[in-house]
Amino acid sequence: MEGIEHKTLSVNGLSIHIAQKGEGPLVLLIHGFPELWYSWRHQILFLADHGYRAVAPDLRGYGDTTGAPLDDTTKYTIHHLVGDMIGVLDAITKEGEKVFVVGHDWGAIIAWHLCMFRPDRVKGLVNMSVPFIPWDPNGDIVTRLRSAFGEDHYMTRFQEPGDIESELGKMSPQTVMKKFLAYRDPDQIYFPKGKGFGYAPGDTPVTLPTWLSQQDLDYFASYLQKNGITGGVNYYRAFHLSWELTAAWKGAKVMVPTKFIIGDLDLTYHMPGLKDYILGDEFKKDVPLLQEVVVMEDVAHFINQEKPHEVNIHIIKFLQKF
Repeated sequence: MEGIEHKTLSVNGLSIHIAQKGEGPLVLLIHGFPELWYSWRHQILFLADHGYRAVAPDLRGYGDTTGAPLDDTTKYTIHHLVGDMIGVLDAITKEGEKVFVVGHDWGAIIAWHLCMFRPDRVKGLVNMSVPFIPWDPNGDIVTRLRSAFGEDHYMTRFQEPGDIESELGKMSPQTVMKKFLAYRDPDQIYFPKGKGFGYAPGDTPVTLPTWLSQQDLDYFASYLQKNGITGGVNYYRAFHLSWELTAAWKGAKVMVPTKFIIGDLDLTYHMPGLKDYILGDEFKKDVPLLQEVVVMEDVAHFINQEKPHEVNIHIIKFLQKF
């Protein structure tokens, strides 16, 4: 679309697909679940038009990136995911070059850890939807959310290999993607066994959001049809192992200039304690160089697609400070 270039990089034993456009300071765009590089289509064009080189990879397990085993969840820890991004940067930047990073959802989780592990590689960070979550000695986030929301909560249902694949396999890829992307309720997503999406069970139709065209939906659905959803849910299945492996970073801070953006209808914003954390003092303590927190009104989880113009302006205003 509109001059976007596609390349494949050999990184960490994978073939990682990237989409890129523009010349200038590099902006690495990291997508979330259950998405693709395509989630950044509006940002790629905007950033390229404003003097930046925008690069958006398909993460391991997604899109046209290949090589990660679907049957081994240990290959999806946060160390693997950050390692992939470092490998991409090694392949496309000059030695010593720092880049801007923009993340959303799982891309935000990866970006937080990228900045925590390798702040020497990052000039500035814009993260969306998922705040920094410090290491908790009481257990990983899945354990805590199971206690709060029960066995039907999406993260809990994602844990057993084959379970959610079977549940979602009863629907067409178009229906699955539409029901994920159309969700804009501050409540959590549940998958009651045998009923599919709790908010729209079975064959209950949902309306395509105005910000998502049928062509957009078909693009996302085509890769869900091609790859299945296992790669994406393996990130959740590796949460506990990632928790074990990151114990050494207990109390570590993210020492990179940062801007954080979230919608007030985002289900993440309404997880236990997160709104108070985001709006209170603790977030700033964990991310000392946090410059701004933006809560966008009447916006749900897929914020960079739902409100691309507003998000683009927020991003560019931050980047232009450097």
